[in-house]
Amino acid sequence: MSGNDGSMAWHLPRKRFGQHFLHDRQVLDRIARAGCAGNPSNLLEIGPGLGALTEMLLERLPEITAVELDRDLVVRLAGRFGSDRLKLVQKDILRCDLADLPRRCPDMPFRVVGNLPYNISTPLLFHLMDQLPQIDIMVFMVQKEVAARLAATPGEKAYGRLSVMVALELECETLFDVPPEAFTPPPKVDSSIVRLVPRPDPMAMDRKLVGRLVSAAFAQRRKTLRNTLRELVTPAQFREAGIDPSLRAEALGPGDFVRLSAAITPEP
Repeated sequence: MSGNDGSMAWHLPRKRFGQHFLHDRQVLDRIARAGCAGNPSNLLEIGPGLGALTEMLLERLPEITAVELDRDLVVRLAGRFGSDRLKLVQKDILRCDLADLPRRCPDMPFRVVGNLPYNISTPLLFHLMDQLPQIDIMVFMVQKEVAARLAATPGEKAYGRLSVMVALELECETLFDVPPEAFTPPPKVDSSIVRLVPRPDPMAMDRKLVGRLVSAAFAQRRKTLRNTLRELVTPAQFREAGIDPSLRAEALGPGDFVRLSAAITPEP
């Protein structure tokens, strides 16, 4: 998902790639300003599409890297921008190791910007969270419903697995909303721009174990932790963590899941 340069005649948006091209220049400008704030050393654009956001980013920065899956769009982008300032990588972003991508300053992390295809937004966020040492800030367009889940707190309807895992390692802020008519073709949902910043002091934890607990706890939201976690946590371990097993997952904060994981981790 990215911008429209005004000439879509020979490229029909492809549903399998989740392509909805952003054409509203005011929205594009706001995304570019948020992504380039502070003049980052390295900027990675995910899914540049037809290059409208790419153009605005290159107006602000001397060089950017972009990952695009669609071969036809890679050819189009290369012809439009050349290779001196736009470092194009034709690849599935879900298979990309950020450490292997070209960057202007090799020892500095990426600022990551993109209008994420809605069909991969959640797995992509988890993929990028696996590489947080390579990331400075992320500025993304996501489905408004996903933005609500990212920012949700315990007890809220949108609160769930994504809310917990993101809150443990990232600070999330919704910058503004974007209506469907800003795209071609218009999606059937509203969108939001979010900014995600790695926490300077993340909790020490076994991330994989916390992820297992969170996934199991939210798999059946209406059941109590005693039932959803019965295969993972004993009554004694609930007591050690100070967690009431009669609660549901939505009542626990991110730190509660970390304490629970510590209680079930064998002593070294």
